[in-house]
Amino acid sequence: MDKPWLAQYPAGMPAQIDTRAFASLKDVLAASCARFADRPAYSSMGQVMTFAQLDAASLAFAAWLQKRAGLRRGDRVALMMPNLLQYPVALFGTLRAGLVVVNVNPMYTPRELQHQLKDSGAAAIVVLENFAHTLEQVIGATALRKVVTTQAGDLLPPLSGCSPMPCSST
Repeated sequence: MDKPWLAQYPAGMPAQIDTRAFASLKDVLAASCARFADRPAYSSMGQVMTFAQLDAASLAFAAWLQKRAGLRRGDRVALMMPNLLQYPVALFGTLRAGLVVVNVNPMYTPRELQHQLKDSGAAAIVVLENFAHTLEQVIGATALRKVVTTQAGDLLPPLSGCSPMPCSST
């Protein structure tokens, strides 16, 4: 089989990976977070999240999912949000808790959302509050037991010079 992409690999990059090096995706994440702790993992809207911050936040979310939300290994968690810093935290936290991630397009119509939630058997959902109105229309027809809402600025620092209350330009 021709593999033209290998020509684009940097020097020293292996063409094959050792699939025995890690037992799971959770192990890959833990090793990466330890190895690259002080390096940027993600950035969004000018805010950088390091691997150490991702590690701490995803572990905390995993613990919450297990202890407070009462979810059990194999339960499904729907993630209904765009590319925000909350997404990798929720993704890796869900995986670290032994749960299954169900990606949900935040632009789904109520009918599409209901179908995906019912089809997947999602027990919980993490939704950006901008899209919660769609969830509200169908939640009664789903098996959801827990709903976690997040706001776009939840993992962003407060605006410079602003109090915790909203700033105004007047």
